[in-house]
Amino acid sequence: MWSLSSSSIPPSPSAKRTSPSISFSANPKDVNTIHLRELMHITNHSCIRFPVISSNGMVNKVDIEKLQVAVDNSSIIVSAFCIDTFCDDKGEEEVRSVEKFGLEHLLERALPMIPTEEEKRLIGFGRAVSDGALSASIHDVVVNPSLQRMGIGRKIIEIITSYLTGKGIYDIAALCSEEESHFFKACGFGKDYLGATTMMYTRTATTEQDLNVKSFGKMTLFVPPFIKERIQNSD
Repeated sequence: MWSLSSSSIPPSPSAKRTSPSISFSANPKDVNTIHLRELMHITNHSCIRFPVISSNGMVNKVDIEKLQVAVDNSSIIVSAFCIDTFCDDKGEEEVRSVEKFGLEHLLERALPMIPTEEEKRLIGFGRAVSDGALSASIHDVVVNPSLQRMGIGRKIIEIITSYLTGKGIYDIAALCSEEESHFFKACGFGKDYLGATTMMYTRTATTEQDLNVKSFGKMTLFVPPFIKERIQNSD
């Protein structure tokens, strides 16, 4: 069994790559749900576990009204924006590394957007829901495919987990596919050492006989630093 803590997150394999000017925001007002739905669509991400898939392999777009409700009811949302106007007089692209923002600084100032709406583009997103005291779960982490492997998704997770652990919440789960588990592992998550299995409930008919409970997969849990050593020693 593997487990990592957020304090020991290794550098991203692409950390040396430069990226366009990027800013992060934890202000829900900065999120345009139409743009968010388009971002989810180009990443072929579904907000539901049993999506309708078209003939070209793409999932159907999420209902815009439900997406807005999900954003409004999330405990924290984090958005990443790329500034489209970053060319110098010679027409060459000006790039800089993704900035490291402290959580307190981020939430206090909400990283107000200096550029106009037309000059910024939503290129990353993630959210979490929580009971505010004991547990939380992370959902809908997406990054524009052309800007993946630049540390943007890792920064989104870092901001979310810092916010939650700052409130004393360490039971943080992420339900993910086998492919996505590698990303979450790099972000400080580990397999559930209790061996819990996520069960998805689906109601296909009104009769009790047709009620269906499906095993969907393993929970991936955030491993806080103060119990990392204890878990590793129990392996």
